[in-house]
Amino acid sequence: MASLFLVRTDDARFAEAALGEARAVLSEQGFPAPAQLALPGWTLLHAGHIIAGPPSLLQRGDDLVAVAGTLVADGKMGEAALAALLAMDPLALDWDRLGGQFVALVRRNRRTFLFGDYFSAFQLFHDTDDRVFATTFLAAARALPRLSFDAQGVYELAFNVMPVGDDTVFEQLRTLSPNSVVELTATGAVRHAVAKPLPDAPSDLPVSEMIVRHRERLRAIVEAHVDALGGNVRAPLSGGLDSRLVLAALRDRGCAPQLYVYGVPGDEDVVIAQAIGAALGFPVEWHDKQQAQIAPDAFAALVDRNFHQFDGLPTFGNIFDNGAHGTAQRARHADGALAVSGGCGEIYRNFFYLPDRRYTAHDIAGTFFARFVASDATARFDAGAFLDRIAGKIAAALAPPAATGRLTRNRVEQIYPRIRCRALFGREISLEARFSPYLMPFLDHRVVAEAMTLPLALKHAGRFEAALLNAIDPALAAQPSAYGHDFAGPPSLAHRRSEWLTRIRPVWLRRHSYALRRRLGPMGDEHGGMLTPDYMGRVIDLDFPAMRTFFDMPAITDSAVWRRIANLEYLAAKLGSRVVV
Repeated sequence: MASLFLVRTDDARFAEAALGEARAVLSEQGFPAPAQLALPGWTLLHAGHIIAGPPSLLQRGDDLVAVAGTLVADGKMGEAALAALLAMDPLALDWDRLGGQFVALVRRNRRTFLFGDYFSAFQLFHDTDDRVFATTFLAAARALPRLSFDAQGVYELAFNVMPVGDDTVFEQLRTLSPNSVVELTATGAVRHAVAKPLPDAPSDLPVSEMIVRHRERLRAIVEAHVDALGGNVRAPLSGGLDSRLVLAALRDRGCAPQLYVYGVPGDEDVVIAQAIGAALGFPVEWHDKQQAQIAPDAFAALVDRNFHQFDGLPTFGNIFDNGAHGTAQRARHADGALAVSGGCGEIYRNFFYLPDRRYTAHDIAGTFFARFVASDATARFDAGAFLDRIAGKIAAALAPPAATGRLTRNRVEQIYPRIRCRALFGREISLEARFSPYLMPFLDHRVVAEAMTLPLALKHAGRFEAALLNAIDPALAAQPSAYGHDFAGPPSLAHRRSEWLTRIRPVWLRRHSYALRRRLGPMGDEHGGMLTPDYMGRVIDLDFPAMRTFFDMPAITDSAVWRRIANLEYLAAKLGSRVVV
């Protein structure tokens, strides 16, 4: 991604200490030595990709642009994209010319601005006093002398994988809102509000014309990335729909990516992906992440390596594995390849599985974010207040006046990219693009905007997405899938019935779904980990001195929740005395 770190210079001692910590973090994480540049009132550190990538810093006299992430401008990457961005007014950006997920610092006409991509998916952390801005979480955290855990952020990460909105797990750290451009002045930071609209009504175009529009959008974004990097591309393939649509878009551009699939022997994704490769004549590399073995005595060193590689807080808290997660990440980016993801593909589908009617922000909070059992937490947890806060963030992410009262169904669809994708996939993007460029086309705002015009009926059971795939690559669409049918025709009756049974469940029942599932017995997820005491006792205090104020650890029988809390415990220990518990 490259990396940006900025600190105010009005307090020389604070600035010197913060820069020292940032340099240490960047070195520990494998970044090349950063360039240091002086700006009025601020100091900038800029480091390039850990492995390789296009240029991300351009200086022209007093003017400059520095980028972290993967920027596309005017269909170009690298120096041409930087030059195009430098010529734009940061307070009046032409977003039709910009793509990708990134954070950019632009200095032009003696003014300096800092902003993110359309959804602020690529994370920019800042302290609540606006003394520090950083694209690396640990650099921002270690720059501050005191930190305290934020209860809402901690509970959101534990129960829902990542905090949503602008919150982090620390009271003193936030992420920059998508609706803000920060002007860095000689005396501090000034925020300018910017609007980021999305279509709020379904299209009445014929399906055939919709397919043409969507195909053109997807092709333009994929083309810009592939052409800039010479076809050196690595992409996943599974039994699902999203990775296959990305592969179709790559093949449509004449790109033959190196394909891989993750899974244990006999896993459905593995069987289907390799069958597709055999039928269409391309190799699919198989990685069994469960195969690697790690001795208990080597576990502490491995977790420390994972912690730095994944910037302290990876998605799903996955630092306690056998090392395969980190190895796979580096393999995706080897030689500076463009790594591709099908994440956020549910923009084409009914992600929340809700019928076509109006809902409040509280309805959505209860439907999707009530993945908790209150008894897992201590008395600090208030279930009602927790969901109220999430509902408030949902409302804030949507443009008024539609954010209050009952939301139109199309506004509900916007919650997925603006809230869920920004939190979960934004963290993924921020971690992956550290090594080399990263392409997640389904979170590009131009693709998202087009998807927001789809009538809801076309989203059910992936009907439109399958038709789009079939229009781009009929041979790929005709291969079998994990849904029990191919994508060359409409979804099967069984697939449609399965989704319908979910859609008809009322909102009040959805809120209790997770708790009901927990009553059936212990739970976990595919990310697993070496979570037994003989391993975990070597890396954390199993009395959880930092997290026991928030959680009743013996009560937790969901290993995924337990693992994410353990990640926070490990983070607290690593940050040491600066964390006030």
